[in-house]
Amino acid sequence: MHPGFAQSFDLDIDDAPAAPMPERCQAEHVSALCQTAVRKLLRGDREVERYLHATPSRDGLVDFICPGSELAHDPKRVFKRLRWGGLCLVASHQHKEIAELATRFERHGFAMDRGPTYVREGRWAIPLLSKKIYTFVARKIELIPPGDITNRFTYQVQLARHSDLHDPVVVQKQVPTVESVAHRLSKKHPDYPSSGLAKLARKFTEKIFPTFLTREAAMLMILQEHLPAPYNARVPRLIDMEKDERGFVRKLRMNWLRNGGEPLSHMEFARQSADLLRALHDIPRIIHLDLRLDNFVITPNGVGFVDFGSAVRDDEDLSKNPLLSSLFGELMRTSQIQKMMEQMTLSGQVTSQVIKSGRNKPDKAADFFYLALQFNSPHANPDLAGLIDYDPQSAEARDLAKLTSEILRPKDPANPTFKSAKDILHGIERIQLGLKKK
Repeated sequence: MHPGFAQSFDLDIDDAPAAPMPERCQAEHVSALCQTAVRKLLRGDREVERYLHATPSRDGLVDFICPGSELAHDPKRVFKRLRWGGLCLVASHQHKEIAELATRFERHGFAMDRGPTYVREGRWAIPLLSKKIYTFVARKIELIPPGDITNRFTYQVQLARHSDLHDPVVVQKQVPTVESVAHRLSKKHPDYPSSGLAKLARKFTEKIFPTFLTREAAMLMILQEHLPAPYNARVPRLIDMEKDERGFVRKLRMNWLRNGGEPLSHMEFARQSADLLRALHDIPRIIHLDLRLDNFVITPNGVGFVDFGSAVRDDEDLSKNPLLSSLFGELMRTSQIQKMMEQMTLSGQVTSQVIKSGRNKPDKAADFFYLALQFNSPHANPDLAGLIDYDPQSAEARDLAKLTSEILRPKDPANPTFKSAKDILHGIERIQLGLKKK
């Protein structure tokens, strides 16, 4: 746990004016203890003020929750109810109960944001006379529950406290331990010899992950230098990093692009995605190469992209570096996107010569090929499900599906209409104009 998360307060303060609790809290019969703790412990907290009264999104996820007694004793369920970075306030008259629950939450993907501490009941909160309410606020810092294994994430990524007033909570990404990589590999390849898995895990942690994390730091610096506003607010900003004795980055911190804000229409999601990709390709000339929906975010600033660890500059000659040439060669053979390009080309679902010529190499075509596919399944990333208005039977969905077909299977494969992210953006804008006229 980052030490900045643990704070202790002795709050013998006057009761703030009672603010109505959000409907979701009332529906869960939140006790007066929680309501008092919210008013006294979190008064003036901008983050809490923003999310306290927010209604749950359509996927049921929330950014702040005051669980009832039964739910508070099940941090796994609380974890599933909160978005990444969401806050949970737990309160009780029992000091021992709060201490034990705080420990349980920390073992299940949370870190203490406030407390454990206490506030006093009553308007005047008189020491020795006013009863104590023991409480803590825990933040969901892990992407997946501890112990779970998923193909979505490979690095150790979590939220952490930071001293910067502008970014008090940041994303911390670091090379995982040899043990965690070996465990992950053993689950994926149960019949593989343990000695071989250990050797492979060391290769990942000493060579592969540090190399790509070092490149990600470099790419983020390029984006900061060259990507203009407002696009620069839609990609991560490097805050600081830690290197090993060889000069490889082992840990980096970047600002948190927090999912949230008003839901976007399906068409606006597609337009903003294509526009950001156009900016990346044409200004800093960065190719992302891993535009899976897991690497999309939707913030109040619009659609953003994260995870630039596989990115390249479009004028970069990887062959000059044997290590990079080898690593990217392997990436091109194993990448989910490259495999799909190959399969869809062989099956005849992709006929565009521009896309076909971009196979098996770091090429812009991989980015706009996969972007065109994402238009048709925006809810495949559960974190975005409540942030995109998507109806597969809508006119928007039909028009975007038609656009994707035209991108992949143009009338003239040798000279397709869509050769770049800019072309896709213009295609979406034409659809928008057509929908407005109807």
